[in-house]
Amino acid sequence: MAASLLEVLVLLVFLGGLDATRSALNQELSDIFNELWGLDVNRMKPGIDYTISVQGRANFVSPGTHVVQDHASEPLFSSVNETVLRNITTFSRLMTLLDNYERSTGVTELVTAEELTEINLFLDAVLETEVMKRAHQYLVTKGKSSSDLKLFKTQLNSIWFQLYHRMRNTGLDSSGFEHVFVGEMKSGNEIVGFHNWVQFYLQEKNRHLDYKGYKAREHDLPDQDDHVLNLQFSWHSVVKPVGSAFIGTSPEFEMAVFTILFLINTERSTRVLVNIDQCQMELVVIRHGRSLGTAYPKLLSSNNRHARQHSH
Repeated sequence: MAASLLEVLVLLVFLGGLDATRSALNQELSDIFNELWGLDVNRMKPGIDYTISVQGRANFVSPGTHVVQDHASEPLFSSVNETVLRNITTFSRLMTLLDNYERSTGVTELVTAEELTEINLFLDAVLETEVMKRAHQYLVTKGKSSSDLKLFKTQLNSIWFQLYHRMRNTGLDSSGFEHVFVGEMKSGNEIVGFHNWVQFYLQEKNRHLDYKGYKAREHDLPDQDDHVLNLQFSWHSVVKPVGSAFIGTSPEFEMAVFTILFLINTERSTRVLVNIDQCQMELVVIRHGRSLGTAYPKLLSSNNRHARQHSH
């Protein structure tokens, strides 16, 4: 029972429903995240650098289901300009990390010297971006991070890449990065984590993943240019009933946002309501000791519908 406590907590948080009562908007975090959004020059442009096809709304299914009705006959990503993607340092270094992990929880991760170098190079690239520089500055003013860049890099490494036990009675089998950016398979029949669009695209391209449709309320349908999606998919034939991810955003943006959320609160589970660009979303961070257990966005409304509803 204790081994699955984190995953149960994640499920309860997400399956609280897209219509759950919303907490008060966190204006301060909305402001800093929009600042980071404006600095995210590496963000891919919808309709130019990539094209998505959201297609139909997915049905409700229970966790552990293997067969669901497919409401998307085509892939989510119709096209991605991989030349652009691979020419952006943080994206290219992110992609070198995606094949470094064992998919199954409970299987000890063996990190080679080469993989440690790849992590270091990725963190170096992230720290050179204006997005992470601003996030670092913000955390220093809040007394949550050292102004020393080397110490901040060590802090990021501990939060995202420190290995830990996700399952009891096993070796060090997981990390925040693996869970959020790569995805994991629990007991061979449950997808946990997997909240990064680049991994989604690459797994879909290699036919390991099948997009089943979007998840949204009837009056709030997603568009092709939305930068956050709630969705359903299968990965290696196992279904994730409700997943979510930023779309097109840079890895430094996602890491900056979730690092700030992780550090400003010491609660095991942190949920905040924020407006970023034209979207209102709930951001969720769940800790695993001093490292990240999981982190994801949950889209509540897009195209400024929340602003129009509030004005009525």
